Amino acid sequence: MPFSSLPQSVADALAAKGYEAPTPVQAACMGEEAQGRDLLVSAQTGSGKTVAFGLAMAPALLGEGDRLPHAGKPLALVIAPTRELALQVSRELEWLFAKANARIATCVGGMDPSRERRTLSHGAHIVVGTPGRLRDHLERGALDLSSLQFAVLDEADEMLDMGFREDLEQILDGTPEGRRTLLFSATMPAPIAALARQYQHNALRISTIDTRESHSDITYNAVAVSPSDIEHAVVNLLRFHEAETAMLFCATRDNVRHLHATLVERGFAAVALSGEHSQSERNHALQALRDGRARVCVATDVAARGIDVATLSLVIHVELPRDAETLQHRSGRTGRAGRKGTAVLVVPYPRRRRMEMLLRSARIAVEWVPVPSAEAIRANDHDRLLATLLEPVEASEEDNTLAQALLAQRTPQEIAAALVRAHRARLPQPEEMIESSPAERSGRREGFDDVVWFRMDIGRRQNADPRWLLPLLCRRGHITRGEIGAIRIGANETHFQVPRNAEARFREALAKTAREGAEDESGIRIEPSPDAPREVAKRNARHGNEGGPQGERRPHRKGPREGGHGGQGGYQGKPKQRY
Repeated sequence: MPFSSLPQSVADALAAKGYEAPTPVQAACMGEEAQGRDLLVSAQTGSGKTVAFGLAMAPALLGEGDRLPHAGKPLALVIAPTRELALQVSRELEWLFAKANARIATCVGGMDPSRERRTLSHGAHIVVGTPGRLRDHLERGALDLSSLQFAVLDEADEMLDMGFREDLEQILDGTPEGRRTLLFSATMPAPIAALARQYQHNALRISTIDTRESHSDITYNAVAVSPSDIEHAVVNLLRFHEAETAMLFCATRDNVRHLHATLVERGFAAVALSGEHSQSERNHALQALRDGRARVCVATDVAARGIDVATLSLVIHVELPRDAETLQHRSGRTGRAGRKGTAVLVVPYPRRRRMEMLLRSARIAVEWVPVPSAEAIRANDHDRLLATLLEPVEASEEDNTLAQALLAQRTPQEIAAALVRAHRARLPQPEEMIESSPAERSGRREGFDDVVWFRMDIGRRQNADPRWLLPLLCRRGHITRGEIGAIRIGANETHFQVPRNAEARFREALAKTAREGAEDESGIRIEPSPDAPREVAKRNARHGNEGGPQGERRPHRKGPREGGHGGQGGYQGKPKQRY
């Protein structure tokens, strides 16, 4: 029997849950070499590591019997980075130790701290919590760690990334010298190694991550797009895959807010998770995902940590991950426990080469594919609609009566057409993407090694949009779209690139097509910019304004879609685009 070495109450709990054999990380933590030692474990999310450290603790906690003694001071402490993960760990340990009469207390932010203190005062065998709340209880004297046998750090790398090092050190400093420390981390960067050296003794190093297999359940795609077309690419990817649940990653809360609003406006059932949302809002968003009321979640990296949604099958990196570890953490939200998933990277043309280097360092094989076209999406819709409508139907008597009434007034073809139209009306419309040249798609645009920056006195507040800025610049400057490089749209001004070899011709045409004070596009001021957008942003920050130096504000000029959604044409979740 694979679990015969465990206390009978724990083995029975595993059998009741359908466990036939341990996962690799569980087997390693139960192994003879691991007995009585500190453990430093690398294991992927979804590999069964919560049960693994439960199994590692079970023999020592239960001793020779099958039941835990009367609950008093905690015997084990499990620290997790987020409330969601802590609650998930608590639920796993509850069923694992249920037959052993374990009393488990959960201490997390967003819950009533006085109630948690009362629970602790009544005694607990295992305490599960987040660093900040545990430290608070420790400082108030509500958490007594003097009898602790085990300290478990779950997803330690994420806790350090989130700035919990000081909290962790204070908690661990309050534990007995003889306790065992089990440290679980998907990655082992230098700060984790330093933490292990400080708080572990003769730790057994366990790694069940095989770089050749760790992504086997995830299909990686990458799409190269114009920076102004990122948002449209996201829409088409969502529509093409029609995943039961999809998660979209952005770098900042502002970008989460912007993209979420845009998707909701276009008809997607979407929720948002970022640092600006309260715990109650997070709970409502997660529940909407789990019960199917929402199918898309837009989130920052930190806000998405610890979230496990069983139906998640699509991850879209709307803003590129900063490193290989972030890429793996994000993508690991899908493809769990044997389920298949897809991760798509939306790569602006200028960053393609950098992204290819990151993928090589992560040893991830990615397929570069075009953004799904409107035609491809409609073809998928056609197939999905046929499959849905041709499924067997169990009709009630009331349904059959209504069907007969419809057939008496309309032909079968008219009824079928109405049904198709009703299904299609619920689907957000796909976007037409900007066509690009092969050079643009490769990220190697000839002639853009030496560029000149220009600025114009309209921005996001005047509804500036690359879809009408591009033709405007072509008309005003007598150049082609391929001669316009990166476009950075700010609050009240826009910067863009022109190759230096086209500068003289461009400036001459601007002078001819300009009309000072005109209300149409000829009145828009376009002039060389002495600084690139990054320097402009720094200067404006020093002066405390967005419009220009010395508090200068640009006149409000109507764009072609006055009153419309300012970010419609590109991903503009921040005052200055990063692409």
